[in-house]
Amino acid sequence: MYLEHFGLKRQPFKITPDTSLFYSGNKRGAALEALKYAITSGEGIIKVVGEVGSGKTMLCRMLEIDLPDNVEVVYIANPSLSPENILHVIAFELKLDVDSESNKLEVMQKLQQYLLDKHAENKHVVVFVEEAQSMPLETLEEIRLLSNLETNDYKLLQMVLFGQPELDENLKQPSIRQLKERITHSFYLDPFPPKDIYEYLNFRMRAVGYRGPDIFSHKVANSIEKKSKGLTRRINILADKALLVAYSEGGHGVVKKHIDIAAKDSDFGKDINWKPWLIGFGATVAIFLAVWIGTLIPQITAPEQNLTIINTQPKEVSKVETVTAIVEPEKTIETNNVVAEVNDYSLDSRLENTMQWLDKADDNNYTIQLVLLDAWAISKVDDFLQMAGQSLDMSKVFVYEAHIQGKKVYSVLYNDYVQRDSAVEQLQNLDKDLLSNGPYLRTIKGIRADIRKSQLIVGKT
Repeated sequence: MYLEHFGLKRQPFKITPDTSLFYSGNKRGAALEALKYAITSGEGIIKVVGEVGSGKTMLCRMLEIDLPDNVEVVYIANPSLSPENILHVIAFELKLDVDSESNKLEVMQKLQQYLLDKHAENKHVVVFVEEAQSMPLETLEEIRLLSNLETNDYKLLQMVLFGQPELDENLKQPSIRQLKERITHSFYLDPFPPKDIYEYLNFRMRAVGYRGPDIFSHKVANSIEKKSKGLTRRINILADKALLVAYSEGGHGVVKKHIDIAAKDSDFGKDINWKPWLIGFGATVAIFLAVWIGTLIPQITAPEQNLTIINTQPKEVSKVETVTAIVEPEKTIETNNVVAEVNDYSLDSRLENTMQWLDKADDNNYTIQLVLLDAWAISKVDDFLQMAGQSLDMSKVFVYEAHIQGKKVYSVLYNDYVQRDSAVEQLQNLDKDLLSNGPYLRTIKGIRADIRKSQLIVGKT
């Protein structure tokens, strides 16, 4: 909403990583160069640790762009993989001729041959593991065993573990000490001090087209540092909301009171006397939205009823969002003789629909496991289903309960394929947001085995 007001071409402070806005200050540029050297030197396992929102994912994305062409990257975003699955996932990402029924020895042999062939071509493979602190210790140990794949003078497979400080605690466990000894390079992403926050904010503003005097002063940067603890994700959230407050007041500069309002709205920092400002800000935004939406409605020519929803409930970032939807007559889609409502995103509906589907599905068919989500974080499950529904047919989205290392999770699946090639083609064409979770193929037989195992665990408890 504030882009035109400040003369910006696009948003400067999105929380999703934008590599075109990478800031090399606060040792981030030096860390990137050191990581590139460590990876290309081909020795040991590399560890990158930082607090939530410190910029680990941005660094990971920059590496994918900056690494030389002879380095092939395997990206694993799903840390809940079991030791049995991790080899299959890596092999599948490398497009090796294996499936979920291939045994561990067969997968390891094909993986080793592939790596030897790459080494002969003066190429090598690196595996990026995000959220490594959530990976089961047994799976981390399986990764350690992969590091044994080597020639006389070179590791065939490089690994970089990106994780929160809990990763260091996990590595202190006696059962995993051999992995810790294989870590040859460790990097820690420090929070931003006020000076770097000042330079970071104004660097991003100018990178997206701003041409005026600095909008964020040193005083404002000091205030943001106190509210954000120097974490880049929080810095972005505060800066984005502060610009919105400044815009709602008609100003062209950000001052401390704007940061206070943004911090209170995001539940960052200490309580302050924010109500008068927030009430005025909310009223201004509401008026703007009403005018803006009024200009959009005539552009919708469909005969269906128009519906405007103003969502003020916080997801990952608490801000006012506007969604324009078209209310259509209720429809149904039939898949494998299972009928589901097109727009039904509820978890309960998905669980029920999955049981109906599995009653008739063929053991030899394939499905795509989109993601594994912790069962305690129901809101994340709901958010994922809503996101998936933007690009997938919800009548073919299935969810079932499983237990991994004693932890209850929800596995989200998509579709039912008779031919493996069809499943592979669909997987490769998934939306990039879905691909970021590291989806892979499963057999219906394997899904049924998971459910039976989960039922046994529940029965014992």
